[in-house]
Amino acid sequence: MNFANRMNDLGNENAFKVLAEVLELRAQGKKIMSFCIGEPDFNTPENIKQRAIKALNENQTHYTGSAGLTPIRESVANYINKLRGTNYKAENVVITPGGKGIIFLAVMALVNEGEEVIYPNPGYPIYESAIDFFKCKRVPLPMLEEKGFSFDVNELISKINNKTKLIILNSPQNPTGGVIPKEDLKKLAEFIKDKEIYVLSDEVYCRIFYEGEYTSIASFPGMQEKTIILDSMSKTFAMCGWRAGFSVSNKEIAAKFTDLATNLFANTTTFTQFAMKEAFEGPQEDVEKMVQEFKKRRDLIVKLLNEVPGIKCHKPIGAFYAFPNVTGAVKALGFRNAGDLQQYLLHKAGVAVLTRGHFGAKNPGETQEYIRLSYATSQEEIKKGLQKIKEAVENKALADEFKKERGI
Repeated sequence: MNFANRMNDLGNENAFKVLAEVLELRAQGKKIMSFCIGEPDFNTPENIKQRAIKALNENQTHYTGSAGLTPIRESVANYINKLRGTNYKAENVVITPGGKGIIFLAVMALVNEGEEVIYPNPGYPIYESAIDFFKCKRVPLPMLEEKGFSFDVNELISKINNKTKLIILNSPQNPTGGVIPKEDLKKLAEFIKDKEIYVLSDEVYCRIFYEGEYTSIASFPGMQEKTIILDSMSKTFAMCGWRAGFSVSNKEIAAKFTDLATNLFANTTTFTQFAMKEAFEGPQEDVEKMVQEFKKRRDLIVKLLNEVPGIKCHKPIGAFYAFPNVTGAVKALGFRNAGDLQQYLLHKAGVAVLTRGHFGAKNPGETQEYIRLSYATSQEEIKKGLQKIKEAVENKALADEFKKERGI
C-alpha cells in the first residue's frame, strides 16, 4: 500500500517491540522474566473501581464536553495546586484518554514545521516521534550519569535560540529515574520566563518519588502561564488500562487542546472521569503503600545490580526504573554494545531488559552503554532475575557460544 509520507516519520514505543519478542518466546515454551514494561504490577485501588461502577449504574455513559466534565476538571486543578503550589482552575484543565497524546497536542498546537524542540535524551521515545511527525527540528539534551541522570542546565540554555519553541522536561525521568534539581529548574525558569518559549513538563511519575520534595517548573514565578503539565492516572493510581490523563496549562493553550480533542476523540470516557475524581479526592493509602514498596524494590535491585561484575548502577530518586551502566560487562563479554548484551540476556538467560538505544540515538561523544530494568515486579522476581543476569555475565563460555551463533 502507498501510505502518506508522514507515516514514515512516525516513531514507536520500543518497549512494546521487546514485549512482542518476549511473548513470541513464551509462545515457544520458553520461560522469560520481563523487566521491560513500565506498568505498575498493582491493581487499581478498590474505591476507584467502585466509583466507576457507580457511574455506570447511574448511566454516566454519554458525551461530555471535549475538555471533560467541569467538576472533574476542578478536582484535577485542586489536586495539581495542592502538589505544585499553583493556582489553576477548571478552565486550565483538559482531560485526555491517557497522557501520551498530550505530547502530540503540545507539538501540534505550539510548534511550526522547522521550529525547534529541546527534549531529554535518553528519553521517552514518543517525544522524538511527535517532533518528527510534525516536521519540527529535534534538539536532544543529554541526560548525564554524573548529574544523577539530569542535565547540565547551562548546556540546555546554550541550545536555546530564536527557533526554540518548546522545551520538554521529564522529572522523575523515564528511562533513568533521574530528577531535575530545584536550583536548575529555577535557573531555567528565570532564563525563559520572558521569552516566547513554552515548557511541556512530563510529570507522570511525580508521586513515585523517594527522597526530598518534588518540584514542578510551573511553581516558579512567571512559569504557570508558560508550562503545560502532562500527568496521567496510569502510574500513580495503577490505572494504565483506563487510559486517563490530563494537561494543565494557560487558558489559551487549554482552548486549543480542547479544539484538537473535539477533532480527535470527542471526550475521555465519561465514567472514567468519575473514577479520576475519586482517585484525587479519596483515600491515598494505596498510593503511599505502592510507593513504599517501590522504594524497597529500588534499593534491592540497585544493590543486586552493583554486585554484577562490569555493572554499576546509580540509585534513582523517582519512577520505577534502574538504568545501570553496563559498559564493563559489554567489554568483558566481547560484545559490541548493550544491544548485544540485551539479546544475550533474553535468549541465553531468559531475562528481558531494554537498552539505552530504545530511548533515542546516542548523543555526540556518548560512549557508555546502559540497559533499563523496570522494577514494577515483586522482590522475589527481582532476586531471581538478577541472579540469572549475574550468572550470564559471569559465563564467558556461554557468551562466546552466543557470539558464534550470531556472528558477532
